[in-house]
Amino acid sequence: MSASDSTSGNHLHRALKARHLSMIAIGGSIGTGLFVASGATISQAGPGGAVLAYMVVGLMVYFLMTSLGEMAAYLPTSGSFATYGARYVDEGFGFALGWNYWYNWAVTIAVDLVAAQLVMAYWFPGVDGVLWSAVFLAIMFGLNAISVRGFGEAEYWFAAIKVATVIVFIGIGVLMILGIMRGGAPEGLWGNLALWTQGDAPFAGGFAALIGVAMIVGFSFQGTELIGIAAGESEDPARNIPRAVRQVFWRILLFYVFAILVISLLIPYTDPQLLKNDVGDIAVSPFTLVFQRAGLLSAAAVMNAVVLTSVLSAGNSGMYASTRMLYTLACQRMAPRIFARVSANGVPVMALIATTVVAALCFLTNIFSPQAVYIWLLNLSGMTGFIAWLGIAISHYRFRKGYVAQGLQLSALPYRTTSFPFGPIFAFVLCMTITLGQNYQAFLQERIDWTGVVATYIGLPLFLVIWFGYRLVKGSRIVPYAKMQVKPEAY
Repeated sequence: MSASDSTSGNHLHRALKARHLSMIAIGGSIGTGLFVASGATISQAGPGGAVLAYMVVGLMVYFLMTSLGEMAAYLPTSGSFATYGARYVDEGFGFALGWNYWYNWAVTIAVDLVAAQLVMAYWFPGVDGVLWSAVFLAIMFGLNAISVRGFGEAEYWFAAIKVATVIVFIGIGVLMILGIMRGGAPEGLWGNLALWTQGDAPFAGGFAALIGVAMIVGFSFQGTELIGIAAGESEDPARNIPRAVRQVFWRILLFYVFAILVISLLIPYTDPQLLKNDVGDIAVSPFTLVFQRAGLLSAAAVMNAVVLTSVLSAGNSGMYASTRMLYTLACQRMAPRIFARVSANGVPVMALIATTVVAALCFLTNIFSPQAVYIWLLNLSGMTGFIAWLGIAISHYRFRKGYVAQGLQLSALPYRTTSFPFGPIFAFVLCMTITLGQNYQAFLQERIDWTGVVATYIGLPLFLVIWFGYRLVKGSRIVPYAKMQVKPEAY
């Protein structure tokens, strides 16, 4: 069923332009992972380890995005990889992917709203944080309820602020490294380069540390798959999706790698402040530390505002993605049909309300501490993003195999990745390694931390239970290549 189907006779509107798609993907992946957690990455793996981790995971994400781009340009639907999983792997697989992704982003909105409480406490320490969560939840709901164009435009400007911050940061950092601005090593460039050779640098902690930080890095890149969701409402998906895929990856990788290089050349990896990756203490963000060394005394307040923008942007994108996923599941009779209702301005209102209700988990901070709720929700959504990526790799591999098996010409595809079959196989293996190695340290201790293990890995067995439960109830099976619906007329 296509993304335009609904029970009400209304449908989603194709109103997103190429610039919206590019910024949606960039906005989804440049956030607190870069602004706050990048310091911990450098501290744990050393400067060389951090740069290598970002480059390797970035390559994995590139292959995933080209795989998704090939399918999304051919079949643009708001169900994205959940629809592809159902068509090209197994109906139960698509069902589990869809619900996994909806739950992932719905919980992530709650995470972002709690993070907003922690950020606002910087300026208004005496105000109840729940009030801020309520205000920002209302803003996100409003931006998504107006129209898809309203969401796209808001996300465009949210992302623009983040991109501008990273560019300014890299520019100031390079001037400091070269000795043109104060704040770098007294000896200039060579003094800064020496930070890469002190202690165990450039690679600290060896391979184990590299695997450990790969998870943090992976979180940083999550959100790039939003291109696939937005494809269902793109004006010209056959042209805009390939363009967005090509542009976005390189921009993100350059932003991340250059930013990490700047931080690692200006701050020793042994600096204890880098270990702090708490979204509530923005004064020790690596970005803040570098800006302060450059003499920008208001750096903490500026970065706090940028991080707040990042949090709102991520929450806004999350509400969009989870709403569209629930809508598509309803259209495909994998969720209650009420969620397939669309308003006159093309918004799945009931799906939006359901997502908002789950996002209201942030109000648990009224009962527990904001920090505790933040960590709990973060662990709850941790694994789900990686499961979605694994789903993209598997779906694309089988799509291409089925497409060729049915005698269709690759030249007919609006966008074709040149890395097949290596790309999806590489992405699958690396993504699975990072997923399973997320908390391997827990198993190496004298007493296994079962609470930590469950919190980390709960998403994986939950996904398998949903998948095989669906197979058991509905009798779905792996779709043979010859029976796949890959011909355009099938849609």
